[in-house]
Amino acid sequence: MTSRPPLTREMKSEEFSEYYFLKEELKDFCRSEGLKISGSKNQLEERIIHYLDTGKSLDNAKAMKNNHYESEEITLDTVLGENFRCGEDKRAFFEKEIGKGFKFKVKFQKWLKQNPDKTYRDAINGYCEIQNSKEKTEIDRQFQYNQYIRDFFENNDNKTLDEAIKCWNYKKSLKGHNRYEKSDLKILKK
Repeated sequence: MTSRPPLTREMKSEEFSEYYFLKEELKDFCRSEGLKISGSKNQLEERIIHYLDTGKSLDNAKAMKNNHYESEEITLDTVLGENFRCGEDKRAFFEKEIGKGFKFKVKFQKWLKQNPDKTYRDAINGYCEIQNSKEKTEIDRQFQYNQYIRDFFENNDNKTLDEAIKCWNYKKSLKGHNRYEKSDLKILKK
């Protein structure tokens, strides 16, 4: 079994992209190199790739400017708008209208971002449609572990979560993609 190299500033971005790193490892690297540590795992990876390629920090000033928004009273007829952000004021509104079981799940967040011209009333209807849908949620790239575990159990209903995690830990230590493959089961025989 090949072991994953440590994440250092000498690593090439191409090599970095071949391996799986935990979000905490990415944050630790950014912290040690004086880079911004906030954001999603994808944003951290993008920041690190840019740094490994150029030796410079990404300019986040434009992104910070785009994240600024003014708080306003939300009604059913308020338009969602561009660059929708899931803040506490919006959570409180949706909880009041939908109920305490409301959650900003990924599929709903995508719906909100894809429909900037819709109203909050439309968003509530969209949320209810999503909740009633039997369609499997697509798992985003940054949640590779979740996708791996789902795929593992679709192919191995007789296995345990501990076995799935053992296979995942083996897989993420290898160079290349982190998708489940039947050959990953060989680690269980050792």
